[in-house]
Amino acid sequence: MLGRTGTFSGRCRFDLQQCCSFSSLQPPPDLPKHYYPAGSGDRNYRRGQEAGQMNSAQINRILKANEHSHKLPRGPASHGVLGFHSNMLPSNHPGEDRRSSATCLPGRGGVLLGVFDGHAGPACAHTISQRLFYYIAVATLPLRILAEIERAVEEERAVPPLLEWHKHPQDHSCPDGGAISFHSLRNYWQERLEDEALVNAFCRLDYDLSVEAQVHLRVSLPGEGLSLSNPLRVALSGCTACVAHISNGILHVANLGDSRAVLGVQEPNGGWSAVSLTNDHNAQNPDELQRILGEHPQSESRTVVRHDRMLGLLLPFRAFGDVRFKWSAEMLSRVYETRPDVMSAVSEAVRMLPPHYLTPPYLSAQPEVTRHCIRPSDKFLVLATDGLWELMHRQTVVQLVGEQLTGIQQQRPIVPSMGMTLGGLQHLLLERRGRVMSVLEDQNTATHLLRHALGDDGYGAVAPNRLAKMLSLPADLARRYRDDITITVIHLNEPDYNQKEFK
Repeated sequence: MLGRTGTFSGRCRFDLQQCCSFSSLQPPPDLPKHYYPAGSGDRNYRRGQEAGQMNSAQINRILKANEHSHKLPRGPASHGVLGFHSNMLPSNHPGEDRRSSATCLPGRGGVLLGVFDGHAGPACAHTISQRLFYYIAVATLPLRILAEIERAVEEERAVPPLLEWHKHPQDHSCPDGGAISFHSLRNYWQERLEDEALVNAFCRLDYDLSVEAQVHLRVSLPGEGLSLSNPLRVALSGCTACVAHISNGILHVANLGDSRAVLGVQEPNGGWSAVSLTNDHNAQNPDELQRILGEHPQSESRTVVRHDRMLGLLLPFRAFGDVRFKWSAEMLSRVYETRPDVMSAVSEAVRMLPPHYLTPPYLSAQPEVTRHCIRPSDKFLVLATDGLWELMHRQTVVQLVGEQLTGIQQQRPIVPSMGMTLGGLQHLLLERRGRVMSVLEDQNTATHLLRHALGDDGYGAVAPNRLAKMLSLPADLARRYRDDITITVIHLNEPDYNQKEFK
């Protein structure tokens, strides 16, 4: 066995050769019929407006359907991590985001947590969420332990587990294709380099996805195996990734794309500040823009990035998969001509050669890695896909988490300003009441952020009617207002306040 998984009800063993496949996040049972309905957009929009009257129980059922909390045992095995809160809210149907969390068991160990934002379908994000942590575990293991694992495989003995997974019961279910995954992982540990472990793990997994897809193209027959674990489907779709590895008080964040990691720091005066540990890999980042332009001839300077997108098509400049921006034009043409079955199963945008496709590869899977020594003032780390950051500024995110943890909303005195009217004072009181009710409602800090991101009234409180309308938008309209949102809040250090219970 190479891994084992823990859920709310206990632990069960997990074999990489039976690793999990896609299980779409579904709306919780007993919700109003307007949630993910079929039909015309106009009629659905009217139904969505009527749904703004949904009650608090229905709102909470949607918000909390995918929330997950895990508390780590105190002591060296936790590496300074108290636990984490996580949640996911899909906008696409099926949702394209994924999340993963696990503890590395052998060697120096460590805790791994990540969020993955898929595009052109969920296949790549799902596969990366299942396989990347194994590559990171192998990349960070001492060679002597890898040699012991290899001997066990050769002698057909039981292999010690590499990971203990911490999963929500709805996150994953089990697939085909595990033997290919295991074979690629074994090749990696046989050839592993010791330096730049996280970078190497990301790049090697992306390379393996490409090789597996090319092999599948040669040996498979049309119409054969169009599941989400189909290597061609995985390679043709793509995903960004933001992964935190915490070991013995040292935090490494490896980022690929436009998900983000933000550190919540408590200042000496009790206030909160946000420290970004990642950079977005897109056209809004001048350094990233110069990097990609510098990798291609001057004659392509006007076509490599058009309308702030790679070749006018893709927003992130780094991602797993997306071989339509990596393979040669000849290889892609072969796929388009010989595998119409696969083309029919992927996003329409993937079914043709990108314009001005002259000097591939254009897309990189090399992450940017940040190293940070965790300080006593570093209280939590927020990992989230871009769906959250499109709605909330990082300082607001940190402020909300910090205030929820300290319960400061219930303690802060209200000091009227000079000239404040009774109406202004009433507004302050209502704002405070809204904040307190929100804290009491959500023990899970990721859910707390979701509630505020969707229902913010512009004054720091949650407007129930706005929240209800945002949650009741039908599937064909929801994507116009927000993206899939996945959040993991990692709690660090021994707190000097009353720690929330991890359930």
